[in-house]
Amino acid sequence: MLEAQREALAAGVLDAAGAADQAEVSVFSSDASLTRFTHEVSNQNVSASDVVLSVRAVVGGRTGVAATNRLDDASLKDLVERAMAMARLAPSDPQQPPLPTGAPTTPPAAAYDEATADAGAALRAQMCETIFTQAEREKQWCAGYVSTARSGFTVVNTSGARASFDGTDAGLNVKMNASDSTGFAESHSPAVAAVDAAATAHTASAKARVSAAPQAVEAGAWTVILEPSAFGELFAYLGSHFSAQSFEEGSSFCSDGLDRSYFGENVSVYDDYAHPLNPGMPFDYEGQPTLRLPLVDGGVVRNVVTDSYYAAKLNRPNTGHALPAPNAQGPQARNLVVAAGSKPLAQLVEETKRGLLITRFWYIRTVDQKKAIVTGMTRDGTFLIENGRIAGGVRNLRFNQSILDALRGCELSNEQKRTGGYHYSIVTPALKVDNFHFSSTTQF
Repeated sequence: MLEAQREALAAGVLDAAGAADQAEVSVFSSDASLTRFTHEVSNQNVSASDVVLSVRAVVGGRTGVAATNRLDDASLKDLVERAMAMARLAPSDPQQPPLPTGAPTTPPAAAYDEATADAGAALRAQMCETIFTQAEREKQWCAGYVSTARSGFTVVNTSGARASFDGTDAGLNVKMNASDSTGFAESHSPAVAAVDAAATAHTASAKARVSAAPQAVEAGAWTVILEPSAFGELFAYLGSHFSAQSFEEGSSFCSDGLDRSYFGENVSVYDDYAHPLNPGMPFDYEGQPTLRLPLVDGGVVRNVVTDSYYAAKLNRPNTGHALPAPNAQGPQARNLVVAAGSKPLAQLVEETKRGLLITRFWYIRTVDQKKAIVTGMTRDGTFLIENGRIAGGVRNLRFNQSILDALRGCELSNEQKRTGGYHYSIVTPALKVDNFHFSSTTQF
């Protein structure tokens, strides 16, 4: 659905919600496609197109939210009535502030790419074929997916906020499998032309080849170098800590206070919707402009992100990080960026006498939320470093590690990459850490 269509639809429904003290109407449109493959066969090709309209109604300090993807007049009338009915039955919240008035914003130019918006199954199949060719050349087999998507969002409310955004995204995730080893690589961009299937397949294939016949190493404290895919999976578990809700409830590591040093002086973290590797929406789901915000500056936590509710509750500025209502998570940083360091990844390896180079993790789970201790395993490319050189693959290990401790004494590479999973997208460099704690080994 085009922006003008979303705005006309939202405005009409907002008029119909005139009986509410306050009302907000959001329209989400999406066209997402994914081609999944395994053993050099594209075994699944799916596309989904949808438009979802949501109404938030506030009546006497009580809030109700209803949503539908049925856009006929009768369904939209019923939608408004359901939101109003739920508002009348909901508990009153005296801390509920007025809906924000919004302000004009400018989306990053690179957030929308026509070729990606128009990409079809034939293009994704061509990218898959490139990966298959690499696998066959190396006598390996591959599994993964290629995805392309376009999406749009419009929000209007009775306080005067009016905002619309359209974006695109493309991704490639590939795992190469050899007889006793595997290798992983990924690529993400708003522009499908920037997702290099050949280079990504080559990287995954080389990791599987070099990690062949993996040796066992002892558990314990190691010097590790985490490639961006691994560091991103780890850092994603810190994202919620920068929410004003977590901060106020006491579940964040920085709930003890802002403007304190929690990391090493070389660690800085931002939320930046305009970063060229991961450009995104310049306003939040309430229509409030999103600030490009320093979260950690030289190891010191300076800010948490807010929405209208937590800005009023904590007497802090509204940073424009609301999620769609209703939600249990509170405001969230949507475009996390870890600032780069000063050394190339290759130099970090060369300066390591004995350590491990880790491609990625899996099955990460929280052990202690407040202390940011997590557990998980290495996966798809773990390598021994000896005297500054890669000495071959090692069998996977399980770790138990405080992310805070890891970031108190670390080095960061000077190259940033975008990495992501189903629920996160982060721009990060590689990370080198001493005394990373592995609790046990595996037989694979």
